[in-house]
This record gives sequence, structure tokens and C-alpha cells, in this order.
Amino acid sequence: MYSQSQLLDLFNEYLSAYSFDRSPRSLYDPVKYVLSLGGKRIRPVLMMMAHNIYKEEVANILPVAMGIEMYHNYTLLHDDLMDRADKRRGKDTVHRVWNDNAAILSGDAMLVLSYQLVGSCDSSQLQEVIALFSRTALEICEGQQFDMEFENRNDVSEREYLDMIRLKTAVLLACSLKLGAILAGASIKDADLLYEVGINIGLAFQLKDDLLDVYGDPKVFGKNIGGDILCNKKTFLLINSLVKSNNEQKVILQKWLSATEYVPQEKIAAVKSVYDELGIRMYCEQQIEMYCERAENCLTQLNVPDERKLQLKDIIYNLREREV
Repeated sequence: MYSQSQLLDLFNEYLSAYSFDRSPRSLYDPVKYVLSLGGKRIRPVLMMMAHNIYKEEVANILPVAMGIEMYHNYTLLHDDLMDRADKRRGKDTVHRVWNDNAAILSGDAMLVLSYQLVGSCDSSQLQEVIALFSRTALEICEGQQFDMEFENRNDVSEREYLDMIRLKTAVLLACSLKLGAILAGASIKDADLLYEVGINIGLAFQLKDDLLDVYGDPKVFGKNIGGDILCNKKTFLLINSLVKSNNEQKVILQKWLSATEYVPQEKIAAVKSVYDELGIRMYCEQQIEMYCERAENCLTQLNVPDERKLQLKDIIYNLREREV
């Protein structure tokens, strides 16, 4: 079996060789730019990893894996435009380098290209593959809409938040794993189990992100701590604090949520202090552990030898331990 790093090397080699041989260049240059910004390529790697559980050779599914990565980067391009974000992975975003129209149109081209690539699979699997991919793409749109609506609400429930991150983040990880299994000819049961592995990994991953933004080590995390607090982002921590807080704590939270002028470090310290009083960090860590255990339980049920599950087990272990 391939290691995770070998799968990543295989994919990056395919990505580097992928050519945009159509015109106009002004449409495809932003696409190439987005894909050149790097990233962990976790979605195509997960897809190849799932495939490799059942089949030794993974090169034949590289075009579909490329389609998944193309689609993911399309969502990032449009997210950056909607958020008016200036940077992505330390580089200027597409709408900053070019303009809004370029970001919209090149993003649309990436969506079409992703369907072409995913649809390049064997015709006997095409209907199942496209049905799953299309459902996932629609769910991600739903998740993004919920996320935008939550910006203007202070009454978001934990259940609503978990549903949102399942749609916005987890379903594409789940889709990647299930597609890898489908293309390898795995049983329906195994493909569904791998989908659930992806859902639980995705939920744990996002909750860990929320946690690290407040409690991570800035030297390790790679960015300033407290960014979510400063922009009033509805994270798992803030949502639960608003629900669990007493009247005095609610007043403190509402004061900082409505403040238009403040010293950033004072706001971070005040909100974090409420989190600490409520034990929100421990509660979040417990939820992360629960989702990791659920992912492991699904993995255990796969009808393959245990040694073929080790790569995915490592993914779950690294998710628990990650500090970035």
C-alpha cells in the first residue's frame, strides 16, 4: 500500500502536469493561480487512500481526485470573494489580483472542469459517482448559506452549528472517501462506512479549528490567536457560551459582540475568560474525542484486514494531536 506522503506526491505530480490548453488565458490563469497556492490536498489524498484499501493501483483515479481538488478550490475562490478576504494561504486572493468578475467566471469554469474530471470515471460507475458528487456540491452550497445567515444571529444552537459544518466541511471529506471506495468496487456497506468516517473526521476537524483559534500556540498555529473572537465568528465555543452562560456572563459576551471600538487583546481576554469559567474548552475537546471515536468505530467495521486500515487510523490520530 501507498503511504500518505506517497499518495500526496503522486497527486502533486499529476497536478503539476495538468495542462489548461484552452483559451482565453485570462479565464484560466486565475484557475492555475488558485491551484498553485498549495494546501494539504487532503481530499484527493483521502480518496486515493480509500481506493488503495481495496486496490493496489491508484493512478487510474487521479483524474477524479483532481476533480475533487478542483471543486474544493472553486469553493475557496468564491468564499474569498463573498468574505472580501484579502489573503489565501499568505497570497493575495483572486479578486484582489484580478477583479470580482474574474473570480466569479474563473470559479464557474473550475466548477465545470471539476464535473468533467469527476465524470471521466468508468461509464459503469458514472451514474453513482455523479449522483454523490452533485448531492455533495449542493449540500456545500447549503452549508455556506447557513454560515452567512449565522453571521447576523446570536441565537444559533449547537445543533444548527453542527449541521452547518457537516454541510460546509464534512460532506466533501466524506464524499472523497466514498468515491474512492466506489471506484475500487467496494461493497455498499464499506462505502457507506467510509462516508461516515469522513463525516466524523470533518466534524472533529472543524471543532479542532475552533478550539485552536482560541487555545492554540501562535508559534505553532501559524497565525494570531483570537481571530474568530475579534470578528464575532459563530464558533462552537461562542455558541455554547451564549447558551450556557448566566446573566452576568451574557452581559459580558453581548457587550463585546456589539462593541465597535475596542482594544483587540482586551476583547480576546474577556471572551476567553468566559469560555474558561464555563469549561467550554473541555466540552469542545470531549466532542472532538467523540467524533474521532465514531470515525474509528466505522473504520473497525470495514470488511478488510486491519493492516489496510492503518493509513486512515493515522489520519484520525493526527487529527486528535494536531496543533496547526
